[in-house]
Amino acid sequence: MKLENLGLYSEYGLFIDGHWRPAKEGGVREVIDPASEEVLGWLPAAGQDDLDAALLSAQQGFATWRRTSPWERAAVLRRTADLIRSRADSIAKLMSIETGKPLLQAKGEVSDSADQFDWYAGETQRIYGQTMEARVPEVRMQIRYEPVGVVAAFSAWNFPALLPSRKIAAALGAGCSVIVKPASEAAGSCMAVVQALHDAGVPAGVVNLVTGDSSFISEYLVRSPSVAKVTLTGSTGVGKRLLHLAAENVKRVTMELGGHAPVLVFEDADVAYAAEQCARFKYRNCGQVCASPSRFYVHESLYAAFCERFAAVANSLKVGHGLDPETAVGPMANKRGLDNAHRLIGDALKHGARLIAGGGRPSYVAGDKGYYLAPTALADVPEDALIMLQEPFAPVAPIAPFSSFDEAIRLANSTSYGLASYLFSSSLKTATLASEAIEAGMVGINELGIASAEMPFGGVKESGMGREGGALGIRDYLEPKFIKTRL
Repeated sequence: MKLENLGLYSEYGLFIDGHWRPAKEGGVREVIDPASEEVLGWLPAAGQDDLDAALLSAQQGFATWRRTSPWERAAVLRRTADLIRSRADSIAKLMSIETGKPLLQAKGEVSDSADQFDWYAGETQRIYGQTMEARVPEVRMQIRYEPVGVVAAFSAWNFPALLPSRKIAAALGAGCSVIVKPASEAAGSCMAVVQALHDAGVPAGVVNLVTGDSSFISEYLVRSPSVAKVTLTGSTGVGKRLLHLAAENVKRVTMELGGHAPVLVFEDADVAYAAEQCARFKYRNCGQVCASPSRFYVHESLYAAFCERFAAVANSLKVGHGLDPETAVGPMANKRGLDNAHRLIGDALKHGARLIAGGGRPSYVAGDKGYYLAPTALADVPEDALIMLQEPFAPVAPIAPFSSFDEAIRLANSTSYGLASYLFSSSLKTATLASEAIEAGMVGINELGIASAEMPFGGVKESGMGREGGALGIRDYLEPKFIKTRL
C-alpha cells in the first residue's frame, strides 16, 4: 500500500535513512479509533528486508553521529524541542484521535516531550569523564564515557510521544543512533516527533522508525548483533521476554515496566486534599498510566471521609470524546483494556467490595460504540481481589482501610511491582520512615506529579531496571572506558 493510501498516516510510514516509505512487501496493520471503533488508518508492517535496511542505516548513522560534537548535538536537540512546541496543536490532535486522550492532556504530553529534548540538550554538554592520581608519577589514569552504539527503543501507546522522546533524546544526547518501534495503537505522534528531528537537522540514519508486528520486530532487532542497547517501556511480561533475548548476546538494557502504585493516607493527613488529588490523578489518561496511583490504603479514622470525597470527584468528571473541550476522561485506548477493567470490577464485587462510583458506560455517552468506562471507585476491597494484585491500567480505583503504620507498609509492599508510590502525611517522621520503607523507585510525599524531564524515572522489583530522565538517564546510553598510560 502506498503512503497516500494509509489514511491518518499518509504523511508518514517507515522512516529509514532519512526518508518516509512504505514497507517493502506492502504489508499494513489497521489502527482503530477508540471513540468510534472505526478504522483510522493503516501502518506499514515492516518485514525482514525493512528491518535490515533500518539496522544498516542506524549503523551508518552512528558512525556519523558519534563524531558530531556535543555542542552540535545539543543544538539539534534544542531545535527539535522548538519544532515540537510549534507543532503542538497538530500533534496533540493526532494523539487525541488515536488514543482518546483529552486534548488538554495531549497538549501537556507534547510539551513534556519537548522538555525531554531541551533537558538532554543540556546533558549532552555535561558528559564528564574522570582523571585519577596514579600510584607512581609516570602513570596517568582516566575514565571517558563513549556512546554504546545502536539503540533499539520500544515504547507503549499510553504516552505515545513522551515515552519515545525520553528514549530518543537521551540516546542522541549520548551520541547513539536509534531504531524506535512505537506502539501500533498510536504511532502517529511518535512519527511527528521523528519528523521534527529530521527537520531539526538530525543526519540520515541517526533516527529510524519501524512499525508492524511487535513480537517479530522486537525479536529481530534485539537478536541483531548491530544493536548494542535495548530500552523498553511496556508490560512486565514483555520486559521479561526482551531481557531473555538481550541476555543471549549480553546487551545493555533499560526496562520501565508495569506498576501498581500504592497510596498511603496516614491519620495525620489532610483527607480532603488527599482524596481530591488522588481522584484527579487516578483518572488522568483514563487511568492508563504505569505510575498512576492505583491502590488506595487509608487510615481507618479517615476512611469514610476519603471514600465520600473520592467518589464525589469521580462522579464529577465528564466522560466523552477526547476532542471535546469539556471532556475530562476519554475512552480507553483499546477493547482488551476495557474488557479487563470489567473483569477486575466484577471480581472485586464478588469478593465483597462496594461500588461507590461508576462501574459501567456513562448513560449520557450516546450510542454503544467506543471503549468508554465511567471513572469507577470500589470501597472495602479485600487483599485477595485481583485488582489488588494485578495492574488495572484502567479508570478503576480500589480503596481499603488500614489501622497501623506497619500494616500500611506491608500492604504497600505486597505486590511484585515497585515503580511509583505515594503517601500523604503532615508528620515529617511518618513521611520519612514510610518513604524509606516502601519498596519503589519513586515516592511522592503529599504530591502525585513525580514525572518530568529533570527527574529520574524508573522502578525496582518487577517494575524494571535503569532510570530514564534526569541526570541519570543519559548514563544508560554511555559506556565507561578506563585508560591507563605509562609515560
